[in-house]
Formats: sequence, structure tokens, C-alpha cells
Amino acid sequence: MEPAIKLKPGVSKWDIRQKVWDYMEENNLANFPRPVHHRIPNFKGAYDACNRIKNLDSFMKTREVKVDPDKPLEGVRLATLQGVKDFSVPIGLDANIHVDLVVVGSVAVSAKGWRIGKGEGFADLEYAMMVSMGAVDENTVVVTTVHDCQLLDIPEELMDSHDLTVDYILTPSQVIKTNCSCSKPQGIIWSKVDSNMMEKIPILKSLQFRERKAGKDVALKEERHAEKKELQRLLDKRISSGKGGGATKVKTNAMEMARNTEASEEHKEPSWKNQLNAPTRVTTIYMGNLPHSLRVSELKNTLREHNAVPLRLSWQGAQHRAFLDYKDEVTAEEALTSLTGLSICGSVIRVELAKSQRGNRSKIQTTEKPSSQ
Repeated sequence: MEPAIKLKPGVSKWDIRQKVWDYMEENNLANFPRPVHHRIPNFKGAYDACNRIKNLDSFMKTREVKVDPDKPLEGVRLATLQGVKDFSVPIGLDANIHVDLVVVGSVAVSAKGWRIGKGEGFADLEYAMMVSMGAVDENTVVVTTVHDCQLLDIPEELMDSHDLTVDYILTPSQVIKTNCSCSKPQGIIWSKVDSNMMEKIPILKSLQFRERKAGKDVALKEERHAEKKELQRLLDKRISSGKGGGATKVKTNAMEMARNTEASEEHKEPSWKNQLNAPTRVTTIYMGNLPHSLRVSELKNTLREHNAVPLRLSWQGAQHRAFLDYKDEVTAEEALTSLTGLSICGSVIRVELAKSQRGNRSKIQTTEKPSSQ
């Protein structure tokens, strides 16, 4: 069966979400809550799709099941309701359980098992947390329910190691066994977790503490990024003052310090950090030609997907542009490289270093025309 929604080469995850949401709204394929944008769509026929889970061998054999709270999964929760009422008990981090079946919602999914959620990463992270708790393993079956129009040919290159894949897809008209050969998340990738997630999901702090005691690398995204920048700054500073072979030796020493720092259990502030006296120079990136329908929350999600989260974001939606502040030139250059060629909702985004830095931002914003940079 040909997908109802065709994808063009070079699409991003956010492009796919937007196409699915727009298509479902335009064709009235969803129930309350509407509009479906920024949600796991409560598609029409969701109960029919959920009822198909009763025919899966995995469901009939399961003892422990986890069902996400998304609206279109109500039918699955009803199918497990009696078991929850009669047998469920609260569990802690150290509980010795094995979850046989995990049911998640999706915005889009492919017959190969690739899944795209609404962009916040909670389903992926929750599964990774259960891996850390020892509650799921390679025998755990993952199921999702979607409308048939949400079946797309998702490019494999969009998927990352932290993305959760699915074993079964249930739609109002069919059951698809994906036979996905890719492994599911093997645990929490702390370098992809930020402080905002830590605040929203308090249990992460307990898991981080436990894994730190076990000697694992638990540096968060901001910490890892800061360490990398400090090491690069030290390397650049020392190489610039070295001569000939001495510079090569300095570079080798700095790289060795980088490896030692990454292997550090506690990720304490490096002793060499006090040698760095150069002030941080905030560097700004300009983004233009933003779609008029784009929301600031959507842009933030896109920046997270491209590992280009700024210190600050100045949103000028009416002028179809935004300014992104980064802590230094190196960070801004990396973000610029990551965002170059970015397309959102079919619009190729103009991304470049701003003409002036943060101190002169107000002048830029008041004197430039919307179409110029």
C-alpha cells in the first residue's frame, strides 16, 4: 500500500511531524483533542486499532505491561484495566520486574519499525530508564497504534541510537510485524539529557546517582558541551604559543587530558581550567526565511534535534527570523555547521553569523528590514 503522505528527500523529523499533523487536520482524521499539532494524534478508529492488541501472542503471554498515557491508547489501557485493578502494585527503582510489553503512541511510523514521536523524547527516554532499571531487555516487545495515514517511508538516516523502534504496528485496518533488526536504546545516553529533562523527570536524578556510583559516565549535555569547549580553548591557546614540534606535543597532551576528563567518574572541574583567563565571547547566529506558521516551540525542538541549543533565543516571528546566542565562537560555528541547509515545512532556512554581536543586537533589530541580514 502506497503511503498517503509522500516525503521528499532531505526532510527532517520536524517536517514529517508537520506533514502528518497537517494531513490529519485537513482530512478530519482525528477526534478530540484538536488540533492535533504538537500531540500524539487521537486518530479516528483508535479503539479498533487498540483492540487488535488482544490477538497478539505477545499480549496474551504478557505478565507486566507498560502503556503510555496518550489519548489514542485508551483502548489498550481498557484492555489491561482488570489486571491493573486486581494485580498492580507500586514499584521502586530496585524492584525486580520484567516488562514484557511496552505500548507507545506515535506521530509517524514506518513498516520497518522506525518511529517518530511528538518531539519531546519522553517515550525514548522512558524506555532507556527502564533499561537502566533492568526492567526491559531484548525480549521486551514494543507496540504502537496509528492511523493508516501515519504509515510513512521514514528515511533510516533520520534515526539515532536513542530512538525507540517498534515490533508491531496496529492500525484500524491491519497489524504489521516490522521485523526490525535494529537494537533498541541500551540505556540512558546522559549526553543527550539536559537540565530541563532532569527537572521534569525527578527519577532521573536517582538513576544518575546510581549510575555515577557504578562508575558510568553521567555528564549531562550542558556539562559535556562545556568540557569540550574548555578543552578546545586550552588546546588553541597552547598551540598558538607553541613552536614547531613543541606544538605537536602540547596538542597530544591536551587530547590526552580530554580522554582522561571524559573517563572521570565524578566529572569534577579540571585543575587546568583555572589557567583559562580569556573571557567568553557570546556569538550570535541569524536565522531567516522562517515559515510564517512556525512556532517558537517548534524551532526549539528543531534546534534540539540538531544539537544546536543556544544560550538564548530571540524570536521575531512576524519578521520570519530569530537570533540565537551561543557562549563562544566555537560553539556558534558548530551550530552553524549543523543547521546549514536546514529545511522547515518546505522552506530552506537562511542561517549565518549575525552582523553584530549581542551588545549591538538592539541596533540590528531596529534598523534592519525583515528581508535583509
